[in-house]
Amino acid sequence: MTLWGGAFSQPIDDAVRRLNDSLRFDWKLYDVDISGSIAWARAITGAGVITQAECDTLIGGLEQVRAEFAAGQFVPAPGDEDIHTAVERRLTEIVGEVAGKLHTGRSRNDQVALDVLLWLHQAGQHIARQVAGFMTAVLDQAERSQNAIMPGYTHFQPAQPISAAHWWLNHFWALARDVERLESFVESWRNQCPLGSGALAGTPYAIDRQQLAEQLGFYHPSPNSVDAVANRDHVAEFLFTLALLGTHLSRLSEDLIIFVNPLFGFFRLDERYSTGSSLMPQKRNPDPLELARGKAGRLIGQLTGMLATLKSLPSGYNKDLQEDKEPMFDAYDTLLVLLPTLTGLVNTLTIQPDRMRAGLVESMLSTDLADYLVTKGVPFRQAHGLAGRVVRLAETKGVTLSALTLEDYRSISDVFEADVQSVFDFEAAVARRQVIGGTGDVEGQMGRGRGWLAARS
Repeated sequence: MTLWGGAFSQPIDDAVRRLNDSLRFDWKLYDVDISGSIAWARAITGAGVITQAECDTLIGGLEQVRAEFAAGQFVPAPGDEDIHTAVERRLTEIVGEVAGKLHTGRSRNDQVALDVLLWLHQAGQHIARQVAGFMTAVLDQAERSQNAIMPGYTHFQPAQPISAAHWWLNHFWALARDVERLESFVESWRNQCPLGSGALAGTPYAIDRQQLAEQLGFYHPSPNSVDAVANRDHVAEFLFTLALLGTHLSRLSEDLIIFVNPLFGFFRLDERYSTGSSLMPQKRNPDPLELARGKAGRLIGQLTGMLATLKSLPSGYNKDLQEDKEPMFDAYDTLLVLLPTLTGLVNTLTIQPDRMRAGLVESMLSTDLADYLVTKGVPFRQAHGLAGRVVRLAETKGVTLSALTLEDYRSISDVFEADVQSVFDFEAAVARRQVIGGTGDVEGQMGRGRGWLAARS
């Protein structure tokens, strides 16, 4: 069975068929394709194209096809070019010639445009739930890390002491933006139901497109039929959102790869989330984290490839658009494998506060030293320079800042007093930064994080 070919005198070449056929991957659209066909059957019934009895027959047959797919019992036939052909062929076997009426006024162009949107709506929501589960693991680790202080880095150089919870929360809020983007993505495309656009000019039958859109979970029909069948902005947006999510997961993974290295030792991975070496018995490799880093490149590549496909297409549907599905399926499947693994890894790793403490050096309190001078009335720019001179003096003498004598300090500025020693307290340095979002605000951040997650549960 084919859905076209009446004007052709020869069958399609086998090589062209192998290139053209897409059932090997677009079968994943079976559920949304059948939902769209059921909605279309009702729409053309309302337009007087088919009778209610015929509509009921078609819907019953379509539900049987859906059940066969869901149970893994659907058997493809050699002529099944794509998911649309496969469903209609099997529907014809079940209900007979009335199946030929289902496609009245519809094209595979608006059919597949609908299928992709419906699938993306489901996929976006599913990925958002998976990310929220991972974020729960991150937040749990933050709660367990509240009392640990670690070096914070800029330019990957020691910068200032921060709570380990604050480090975890920096990744939490990046992931929150990813979830919000997924939510926004799903919502924004509910105004663009393409069904009823036909091949490009719109259907000639008097269907109620507004009602059809609402039945399928959209708010409105698409405003232009030529644009509707060719529009794949939503695929590019989905791939961008997943690529950025993958980038955030990669940055977290890179941090952890560094911090589980024995040179740092801030964390230790559970053995179930490490691998060994076939040559070196001592090795504990963070392979899941390295794969997360690598998968980000794959996700970025899928986005880049999709944009390259779209960039020079003329108006209307073009077969190039068949290349939309494999990238979006692959990106989705990649994250469905990656996110549960990272969730388990984060849930089971152990924090090593003593190693974090060992990474703290007093020069990280130089800004606090400048702030101390500010409390004495010194302008910050001048205080910054004086604190820098203290750091240089300590380096010259080969001692820590707290080991300098009061005379050393007063040789740089007579503003320094004996209470300068109060500066050299890492816990106090962290606690002083209680502004919203600061490292002294981790309890507030965690409360807001719990509230953010609860609003989506």
